[in-house]
Amino acid sequence: MLNSLFLAIRFLILVFSGHKQVALENIALRHQLAVFTREKKRPRMCDRDRLFWIALKKLWKDWRTALEFVQPETVTGWQRKRFKRYWWRLSQAEGPGRPRVYLQIRKLVRTMAAANPIWGAPRIHGELLKLGFEISERTVSRLMPKDRKPTQTWMTFLRNHVGQLVSIDFFTVATIRFQVLYVFIVLAHDRRRVIHFNVTQHPTAGWAAQQIIEAFPEERAPRFMIRDRDGIYGESFTSRVAGMGIEEIRLTPRSPWQNCYVERV
Repeated sequence: MLNSLFLAIRFLILVFSGHKQVALENIALRHQLAVFTREKKRPRMCDRDRLFWIALKKLWKDWRTALEFVQPETVTGWQRKRFKRYWWRLSQAEGPGRPRVYLQIRKLVRTMAAANPIWGAPRIHGELLKLGFEISERTVSRLMPKDRKPTQTWMTFLRNHVGQLVSIDFFTVATIRFQVLYVFIVLAHDRRRVIHFNVTQHPTAGWAAQQIIEAFPEERAPRFMIRDRDGIYGESFTSRVAGMGIEEIRLTPRSPWQNCYVERV
């Protein structure tokens, strides 16, 4: 006990007298000597020894010079293991596995799947996010009924209404003068024929609505019109199309395959 007290006083004297490096090196070497002289055939490091070297590593930048019985990488590995154990305890406290899905959300997913047979997991997941439920798309897919049979697939819809469908889209053309032209195209599905197109440098919702009027004069408008969710189709375009008795079918976000015919053109 007196020996430990004497060593502590000597350490403090060296630190306050400006010999901090000598004091830290001295305590590091003494600690290693104490480990080697333990009454065991093969001295081992205990948790107290590991904590000592982790703390010394933070206080002394030249701690590697006094280290003899283990590699410096071993000391840094001890700190990584401490962090692993810390986060493991936190995860055990919160409970293992995925977060719990409440019964109300389970019922809501099944209700939405039953009421909308053609909706898949991405669509239902997006609707849940709009309602403020934090849930992953994979969890939604797992909660949906496995024996659900949609009444009509997308390709079935296209085949059943092929004579009443048109598709519209924009594509760009770069000119030799480095200008960008926007080409508006209207495609009929019955014969895959282009029934109208026009070109402009500055497309607007009003301009696009006028193209629909020119494409279908004299009350020959189709029943359905497939388009993407481009911002060019504003309120004036939507109101004009509704006034002509055309029902807009908007594509799922980032799903150009649903408008495959006009995309090929």
